[in-house]
Amino acid sequence: MTDTPQSASEPADDALKAELLALAQEAAARAGTLLRDGRPADLGVAATKTSPIDVVTEMDLASERLITGFLAEHRPQDGFLGEEGAVSEGTSGVRWVIDPVDGTVNYLYGRPDWAVSIAAEYHGERVVGVVAAPVRGETWQAVSGQGAFLDGRRLRCRPSPPLEQALIGTGFGYVRERRVAQAAVAQELVPRVRDIRRGGSAAIDLCDVATGRLDGFYERGLNPWDLAAGDLVAREAGARTGGRPGLPADGALTVAASPGVFEVLQPLLEELGAWHDRPAGAAE
Repeated sequence: MTDTPQSASEPADDALKAELLALAQEAAARAGTLLRDGRPADLGVAATKTSPIDVVTEMDLASERLITGFLAEHRPQDGFLGEEGAVSEGTSGVRWVIDPVDGTVNYLYGRPDWAVSIAAEYHGERVVGVVAAPVRGETWQAVSGQGAFLDGRRLRCRPSPPLEQALIGTGFGYVRERRVAQAAVAQELVPRVRDIRRGGSAAIDLCDVATGRLDGFYERGLNPWDLAAGDLVAREAGARTGGRPGLPADGALTVAASPGVFEVLQPLLEELGAWHDRPAGAAE
């Protein structure tokens, strides 16, 4: 496989996208098998991150080592950005953005909603995304300009209902101040929508928007590895994604929804202060 970079002014061609997709699919499948079949019965916490309840397990670390090792073997000049510390610049123009276990707390507790998330960027443009949820038996994939698929079936997000009939997903951080603010936003939002769901994996939630299992999703505090692959899957399925009005999805706020829901939900979240850590209605 080639490591020869294209010109930075040229978009990734179809051959490169196909190569990156195949590698992402294989890496996600291998990591998913390791995580599903190799999970020890006495799995424990290996480390904590932002708080004592924001955890890393030994399997998160093993999964990231497997993924980066496999990708580096095939494309040694690529860069990496991984949740568990894999960071390198690379020289090919390609960077892999990796969440080895998205939904670690679900995984720790033996719940099924966790995933391996792998995205590939080419000169800063996201071109490939793969999200594998092994216990659910599902793998989503997307290539920029080529659509999104679930196990070979092309995806389209659900037609937009009125906001009061929309099922909305969200997530909560692990730092107390942020959780309090997020709960206050949810309290304000829940009377205005059909209902709210909290699954515990942002990557799966974004893919569920693409699949039509959610009408929309929002969350504050996501990292690039949390959203990279799922955001592309949602967009390629026809959803709109972004952050605060006029900005892309980022750590301040990520929003994904069918277009009509997005038009209403994004400004409402701005009004409710979903992009900061003050409770809704708190004094500036």
